[in-house]
Amino acid sequence: MITTQHHGQLVEFAVFGEFTLADFKEFEDLVLHQIKFSGPVNLLVDLRDMADFTVDVAWEEIRFSRQHAGDFKRIAVITDSQWVAWSAWLEQLFVSADVRVFAEEAEARGWLAE
Repeated sequence: MITTQHHGQLVEFAVFGEFTLADFKEFEDLVLHQIKFSGPVNLLVDLRDMADFTVDVAWEEIRFSRQHAGDFKRIAVITDSQWVAWSAWLEQLFVSADVRVFAEEAEARGWLAE
């Protein structure tokens, strides 16, 4: 399950429990809408409560990132998982955005606001 919000060029989403393909499609729809009307966006991705994700999410995420490599300015990932942090680092291979991992939400929001 995910929750999403958007404020101008900032798109936020948080994952609770298992991250499914349906959740990712919901995220894609929101991001594409914002990109269409606002141009490149910043992302705040909160994965602190993510329990797991399905394999099809991983493949869709790679496909989406490659197709929209230039549509993101900054991506802040909030997590306390080393594995998720490593995955975020790997994401930099597919997008031209600045991707950073944070343990604290306030730090992530501060960086996105710069």
